[in-house]
Amino acid sequence: MNLVNVLAADPAETHHWLLPETAEIIYGGIASVLVIGALVKFALPQFKKALAARTERIQKELDSSSNDLAQAQADASKIRQALGDIASEKARLLADAKAQADALLADGRARLTAEISDMEAKADADVAAAAARGSDELRTEIGRLATVATDRVIASVLDDATQQSLVENFIAKVGASR
Repeated sequence: MNLVNVLAADPAETHHWLLPETAEIIYGGIASVLVIGALVKFALPQFKKALAARTERIQKELDSSSNDLAQAQADASKIRQALGDIASEKARLLADAKAQADALLADGRARLTAEISDMEAKADADVAAAAARGSDELRTEIGRLATVATDRVIASVLDDATQQSLVENFIAKVGASR
């Protein structure tokens, strides 16, 4: 090929339709080897480190979740045990409350019985006192009425001489008994 033909040739045309120019293959190959080498030397350790860190983080999360699961199961068993304790404590408290209520009821009944007995005794004493007062008042009234009636009967039955004689006999008896 001559120079004119080379200059006149289309620059977009290559020596083969599938392969690029030889210089491009050489420079492209060297550049690819350099980039791949740099990636292998610098990026691959970082990538391995990132994968190892990710694996470690995932393993740590798995271990943490396993520990959390074990803790949750332990807490659940404690709660179940406490629930059983709560049920027994509830039963015990109810039994204590029932015993206290029974004791309070018995004490209240005893106090009421004692108060009723005291009130009955007081009522009986009040009735006896009222009866005695009534009896005394009745005796006093009977005595007063008897005195009035006696005075009237004596005044109508006795004359002045008989009355004078009775008074003198009475004074004599009183004087003699001294």
